[in-house]
Amino acid sequence: MRELSLHILDAMQNSLEAGATLIELTIEEDLKADRLTITVRDNGRGMAEEQLARIADPFFTTRSTRHVGLGIPLFKAAAEHCNGALTVTSRLGEGTTLQATFQHSHIDRAPLGDIAGTLLAVILGQKCDVHYVHRIIGRPGGKETGKHGETETGGQGEMPGTPGQRGCA
Repeated sequence: MRELSLHILDAMQNSLEAGATLIELTIEEDLKADRLTITVRDNGRGMAEEQLARIADPFFTTRSTRHVGLGIPLFKAAAEHCNGALTVTSRLGEGTTLQATFQHSHIDRAPLGDIAGTLLAVILGQKCDVHYVHRIIGRPGGKETGKHGETETGGQGEMPGTPGQRGCA
């Protein structure tokens, strides 16, 4: 995929498929450590050990509409190609956490892409709370910045990634 936002969208759609009512997306750009970390955490149904063991197998999926599951294997390959990794932890009945790390300055690291569009697609498409944090550490000049957004379908709130703009989700 050309943008990391598309991997994030796929992971968030997996969360929705698992019945999540809360998805937390955290993006942390640590410029001092040269690390980009993307975490998607949900409160969906979680996965059994057998499913978790096969999560990176492109020919394994729990969906009945297709017979391959390329989203996580492609996300994992993208992270590993940029001196990073992808880990997935899950507890049956409690939810799943997916975390991808990348070398921030790696020449082959895809750009973040349209994070606002990704969030809107999830928020407008389903009844699910989405919490979003984007933190940048080690900016030139010593400033640490962060964007925080909490959005609930049908609610009124500041749209994540668009400070100062308000709208109905």
